[in-house]
This record gives sequence, structure tokens and C-alpha cells, in this order.
Amino acid sequence: MKRRRYLSGLEVEGLLEAAGERAPIIHVLAFCGLRFGELAALRVGRVDLGRRRFRIEESVTEVNGKLVWSDPKDHQRRTVPFPEFLDGVLAEAVADRGRDALLFPAPGGGALRVRNVRRDWFDAAAVRAGLSGLTPHELRHTAASLAVSAGASVLALQRMLGHDKPSTTLDVYSDLFDEDLDTVADRLAARRADAAADYLRRSGELREGRRRTAAVLAAYRDQLEYAAYPLRTGGDGSTSGDHSAAA
Repeated sequence: MKRRRYLSGLEVEGLLEAAGERAPIIHVLAFCGLRFGELAALRVGRVDLGRRRFRIEESVTEVNGKLVWSDPKDHQRRTVPFPEFLDGVLAEAVADRGRDALLFPAPGGGALRVRNVRRDWFDAAAVRAGLSGLTPHELRHTAASLAVSAGASVLALQRMLGHDKPSTTLDVYSDLFDEDLDTVADRLAARRADAAADYLRRSGELREGRRRTAAVLAAYRDQLEYAAYPLRTGGDGSTSGDHSAAA
């Protein structure tokens, strides 16, 4: 079985640079995990800039030279989050365009076809980035990998990718979660180190607070004793017992 290909963050950045003005398509595929047909069918009215969400409600695929529109795979209509750094790119893409317009139309109009995209610019961009043989669908795998490395749970990843159930996500991307196990001990150690440092800091602050409180109370007692001294001495330095004897 061919090993699934995942790009690193650095490799994605190289591909973005190589893609030039087509970089927004790479952004959405590599960071949001859409299938190519879902991206090609995405309309302006289904981009929620305020909530940073895509509404995935249909897909388009080329079959025997014709475009076939359908529900997303497994009929999984869903919302998919996009990262903050896409705000500007997407705001520009939707500006002054009708809600039914395709977000990423083909150069001649209509929906993008993956075969044409690869021929026109994608494959060449991959070569320039040192990623020969890369396919658009492997950017979906990359999105899954980046999401898991960012801490996404199986359930979150399933919802993002539009799988019918979490077990499908585990079946497809079990290798990602196996690799993630390798980092659990390191993350636990880091969390414990942070907690220990915070505890020591708080304990030190508490001890310092107690020390300062004790010092203030001691000074206050000294002031009270000083204020009470004339009362005990009768005001002339002699004790009340001395006055009684003199009388």
C-alpha cells in the first residue's frame, strides 16, 4: 500500500509561494481539508467571514468530460472553519460578487476541473516547490495532519473532513494518531513542568505575602506598645507602682 503523503508546514509555505496568485486555493485545500470537488462548488454566499466558516453543501466532479453536481460525499453537509490568516484573502475574493457566484471559478467561467488545474498550474507549482508528483487530494491529507498536530480530536477532525463517522476518520488517518502517541509523554512532561513552575511561583508569592504580613503585624504591635507606654508610666517615665509608694 502506498504511504499517504503529508506535507510539513514548511513545504506548504513553499507551495504557496510557487502557486503565486493561485495561493488562496492552496490555502483552503491545505488548511481546511476540503475535497477538490467541494472547493470547486463553493459559492460566495457560503463563506461566513464573521464566524470564519465555510458551508459545504454541494460538490462538483468531472465525469466523462461533463461536470456532475451532487451532495458532498456521504451526504455530509457541514460547516468547516478557516484560520484567521485567510480573512483578508477571502474578503477580497467575495467582495462585490453575487451570493451564487463560485468562490474560485475557472479562468473561462464555470467550475474548476481538477484535470485542468493540474495541467495549467498545480503540477508546475509543485515541481517548483520541490514536491513533484503532489496531487490536490494530498493537500486534504496535509490538512488532517496539520489539524492533528495542532491538537484536533478525532471527532473534530471527522466533522472538519466530512466523514460519516469517527471510525472512518480513524481508519483513514490511524497513522497520524499513532504518531501523535509518540509525543504524548513529551507533552505530559511539558505540562507537568509548567504546572510545577507555576506552583513554585505561587508558593513563593504566598510565602512572601505571609512574611510581609508578619512584618506589618510586628510593626503594628510595636506601635501599639509605644502608644501605651505613657499610660503605663504615668507620663513621667515612672510606673504606676512608683506613684503609689510616693503617696
